[in-house]
Amino acid sequence: MKNIEIRTTNDGSVTLYNRTIQECYHSMFGARNESTHIFIDSGLKQCHKTFINVLEVGFGTGLNAFLTALEAQNSKIKIHYNTLELYPLNTGIYSQLTYAQSNKEQDLFMQLHTCEWTQPIQITPYFSITKLQADLCKMEFKQVFDCVFFDAFSPEIQPELWTTSIFKTLYEAMNSDGILTTYCAKGSVRRTLQNVGFVVERIPGPVGGKREILRARK
Repeated sequence: MKNIEIRTTNDGSVTLYNRTIQECYHSMFGARNESTHIFIDSGLKQCHKTFINVLEVGFGTGLNAFLTALEAQNSKIKIHYNTLELYPLNTGIYSQLTYAQSNKEQDLFMQLHTCEWTQPIQITPYFSITKLQADLCKMEFKQVFDCVFFDAFSPEIQPELWTTSIFKTLYEAMNSDGILTTYCAKGSVRRTLQNVGFVVERIPGPVGGKREILRARK
């Protein structure tokens, strides 16, 4: 992937920059802090169940899955993590990503990237994952989700993923009281979410980063 470069963000963690589309995978204000705030604290931790079925749009660097696996272990809550990624990273890229804070965490991070695709894989007693190399626009979900991490590239880069049709598909694939979070707080995105039935709120973004993010509830 010659079009990908690794960049260090303000909290010391790294992100990837795609030269072709000229966009980063995470915020330069702090990749780990951003993901923790948007998807773990504002999304996952607001879902008060003993088993949580998560859907992530955009596996990317694997950071969101990694943080979710750590939270599952810390909270002793069982989580199954479903993630879609049309263009998985190669070993030469993901092996250089420094999110782990110990050798044990690094082993976990690498497991997430090297485990098989298309089938459920038990990673820890509390965390399992199904990775699908698939296009969200063509997905027909046969299960329901409690929490959705909507982490696609921006509406300017991937407009086909921020449509009424996509959000309606996600709404219908979520349990009652399900939660969707995204870094994008654009008014057009908020209105699209509302139009398909979500109750949407603007909430504060991560410290030092975006001023607001969106959380939508079914």
